[in-house]
Amino acid sequence: MRIMRTIALAALLGTGAVVAGTGAASAYEVCNRWGECWHTDYRYHYAPRLRVRFYDDGWFQRRHWARRYHWRENHEGRGYWRNGVWITF
Repeated sequence: MRIMRTIALAALLGTGAVVAGTGAASAYEVCNRWGECWHTDYRYHYAPRLRVRFYDDGWFQRRHWARRYHWRENHEGRGYWRNGVWITF
């Protein structure tokens, strides 16, 4: 009986260590003052004049009725969309 408790405790602690070690994946949806939105995995620092806002992943799908936003394709690297053109910085 004591061996079974030890095994169960070891399994529980092992599972807890695995769960604690895996962080939740975070993704963001970013929109600028021109209403252009895109998906990113990072929270880059943008100039205040761009008025960039970060939202949790899935925000755009919940706001599908908002016509003032335009979804742009994902783009590699740091930058932002303006008038349908990716501007790198």
